[in-house]
Amino acid sequence: MDSVDGIYQRRSKIKIFFSTLMEKTKAREYFTWNLLKVLFLGQGLSMLLCGTGISSQYLAADFAVNTPLLQSFINYSLLCLVYVGILAFRQGNDSLLQILKTKWWKYLLLGLIDVEANYLVVKAYQYTTLTSVQLLDCFVIPVVMLLSWFILRSRYKIIHFVAVLMCLLGVGIMVGADVLASKQEGLGSNKLLGDFLVLGGAALYGVSNVCEEFVVKNFSREEFLGMLGLFATFFSGIQLSILERHAIANINWSWQIVLLFTAFAVCMFGWYSFLPLVIKISNATSVNLAILTADLYSIFFGIFLFHYKGYLLYFSYELDFPIKPLGENGNSSFCNSEIQQGRQLCKELERFSVLYVLAFAIIMVGFVLYNTTPSHVAEVQIQHQTAASGFDDSVRVNYINTQEPTIRFTSTDHPVVTVVQL
Repeated sequence: MDSVDGIYQRRSKIKIFFSTLMEKTKAREYFTWNLLKVLFLGQGLSMLLCGTGISSQYLAADFAVNTPLLQSFINYSLLCLVYVGILAFRQGNDSLLQILKTKWWKYLLLGLIDVEANYLVVKAYQYTTLTSVQLLDCFVIPVVMLLSWFILRSRYKIIHFVAVLMCLLGVGIMVGADVLASKQEGLGSNKLLGDFLVLGGAALYGVSNVCEEFVVKNFSREEFLGMLGLFATFFSGIQLSILERHAIANINWSWQIVLLFTAFAVCMFGWYSFLPLVIKISNATSVNLAILTADLYSIFFGIFLFHYKGYLLYFSYELDFPIKPLGENGNSSFCNSEIQQGRQLCKELERFSVLYVLAFAIIMVGFVLYNTTPSHVAEVQIQHQTAASGFDDSVRVNYINTQEPTIRFTSTDHPVVTVVQL
């Protein structure tokens, strides 16, 4: 009985210790259910982004299919079909005809921006290295923060900048691990041009993300996705017919290729559909920090998906396991190319070193740190507010009669609308 009592006492002491620790560090105030939702949903977006990369790599490596515009066109067409269909059944100011009547040119520009952002980054891989793309693609984060400051009136604290620097440090460690492992980066035929393409694509991504945050927090995700799908389908279709018509004609269609196109479309459609949900409960900057882990997931899954067969053959050979393939004469022997694939996989497994784990940990800590402290929103109260808001109206406020604009700060992502009577 004494031993049982002792166990209960130790358990009580442990519970008291952790309860005291939680109270002193105020962890319960920071690690809320909302933070956990943003964390898991953000990593879900990273996994979807990883799925698009893996399916594209299979298409390019195994079937010599390089048609990024066709893949984007399929995704935009799905968005148009699903979400424009939803808008078609709505009435009033949220109806499809009313949206097209009042905001068509704004969504037209947004569709063009999104299409060109995807195209520029994909095109950059032909001219620069993977390392440069990974590093320069992070340019979207300061672009989003800068645009959010002026357009959405977001206000950041020092802890937010520290968290962003931590995430960028994690990306730097990941790229450094690639360099130390001598990872194949591409030809880099015109590195300067490729770097400018990445920067241009990242800047356009930033514009698209900030516009998306404004629309989903002030209108609806169905409106954003429906209008984006409608106009992006138009622009990507034109670009597709000009740049990829010969590549599409040369595709030797098979059920594997169809399956890979379907996998890409499902992952990309899921990415676009769930991205507004995450942005709505957090913000565009937080989402861009969360998806920095997508490259790490791609590295991990790529090792086991693309060279798994060689891995088994190599180890069955080195460890003298009875798993041996049959040669051309029916004898148990190894193909040199298969053994070489196995050795290559072992090298890649070594490259997936502690640096990658460290990079993932730093990015996640930075992401959690950013979301533990809510950003501020400067509420600017203006004299007149029209009933029909557009992209140029940054904050939706009620009509008030004041002589001078007043600015105050709130601790939530949404401005608190008040009416001041003089």
